[in-house]
Amino acid sequence: MQRSMAKTLSSRDLIPIGEMARRTGLSVSAIRFYEGKGLIEPVRTSGNQRRFLRSDLRRVSFILIAQQLGLTLGEIDEAMRTLPHGRTPTARDWRVISAAIRDRIEGRIAEMERMRDRLDGCIGCGCLSLEKCAIYNPDDQLSSKGPGPRTVLVG
Repeated sequence: MQRSMAKTLSSRDLIPIGEMARRTGLSVSAIRFYEGKGLIEPVRTSGNQRRFLRSDLRRVSFILIAQQLGLTLGEIDEAMRTLPHGRTPTARDWRVISAAIRDRIEGRIAEMERMRDRLDGCIGCGCLSLEKCAIYNPDDQLSSKGPGPRTVLVG
């Protein structure tokens, strides 16, 4: 966002960083962190103070939700690049983002369901050794498929 944009916006359109923090439930340092990552971009006043568009409240909310869904900051940044700068995103803008991340979320849901369904059996058998496990890994067959808990993490 350009500093000149601040001249075209009214003070009602902009909120200070403290208000952004209060409204999102984040600390001021967390807001600055997201700014440093390029996920949100403040307008600077003539006194060089940060002001955020009210629509940035939705952007920060999206960041928080996306993180809870397991998306990395890189994935969030990639999705947010499709949002317009200088105006409040529309419902259509958010649908585009939703469609873009839906496949990732569906993949994570499938992985979590697979882990949930297999976790009790693999860890719950009590042997705690894939080398000796006669139930889930007879003759250590899974060692050829790589390290780690293969029956739980890999589909």
